[in-house]
Amino acid sequence: MEQAAGSAQDAGRAPVCYRHPDRETGVRCTRCERPICPECMVSASVGFQCPDCVRGGSGTGQAPQASRPRTLAGGTVTSDPRLLTKILIGINLAVFIAVQADRSLLEHLVLIGQWPPRPFTPTMGVAGGEWYRFVTSMFAHEEYWHIGFNMLSLWWVGGPLEAALGRTRYLAVYFVSGLAGGALTYLIASPATASLGASGAIFGLFGATAVLMRRLNYDMRPVIAMLVINLFFTFRFSNIAWEAHIGGLVAGVVTGFAMVHAPREKRSLVQYGTCAAVLAVAVAVALVRTAQLT
Repeated sequence: MEQAAGSAQDAGRAPVCYRHPDRETGVRCTRCERPICPECMVSASVGFQCPDCVRGGSGTGQAPQASRPRTLAGGTVTSDPRLLTKILIGINLAVFIAVQADRSLLEHLVLIGQWPPRPFTPTMGVAGGEWYRFVTSMFAHEEYWHIGFNMLSLWWVGGPLEAALGRTRYLAVYFVSGLAGGALTYLIASPATASLGASGAIFGLFGATAVLMRRLNYDMRPVIAMLVINLFFTFRFSNIAWEAHIGGLVAGVVTGFAMVHAPREKRSLVQYGTCAAVLAVAVAVALVRTAQLT
């Protein structure tokens, strides 16, 4: 049931979104003053409006095509705000099933600098021109616990972030973070060490989520605790590619900051320009490492 504007909240309880009663929020529509969560925020000339005010023709002072419901970052509000998250999980699961059916497939998907190592003549690896491994390794998992943990994290963190950023911007953060994590792994790790998994991209989503929560003045303790726990496991066990986690986290923080803090007048330019800049740095790192190995 929708909650009328100005109705009293339970004593000591934070306001909740009028369309999603299970979500606490500190943001209100600038016209009707109803509490709205990131999924319901529509950017206006001043502050944010709720979808009902926009659809009702209350106006935002912009052209009609610009008055369609928008997310906090300027993306289009969709009927299924978790669609891309579901697709990404589906791709990861499909690749995992294929790997379980044919283990030899894994050697064509993992991120590896060059193999076999010197003094043998390398026959495979990024240094040999197999740059596609930066992408395929983001969707490849070998162990059940690994894909289980990554997919649960993707669902818990990715879904709300997709709703807050919009599909295109969310996908940009995901892939830029994953590629940046792969580039740092390629630069630092042994070229003969194979790495795989969506962890770099997911750590990027963690970083972007932290920036978003800070932007909305939410309680930062849950996301900080989650990051601390994940970083503890990252450095506690030797078989985890910490380079991918750190590279993805840094890229997620940078691109996430651009997504939620870009000035309205140059929003798309700043957002996608930042993603392009981070991606350019990742490519430069990969080129430098390739030159070292060849």
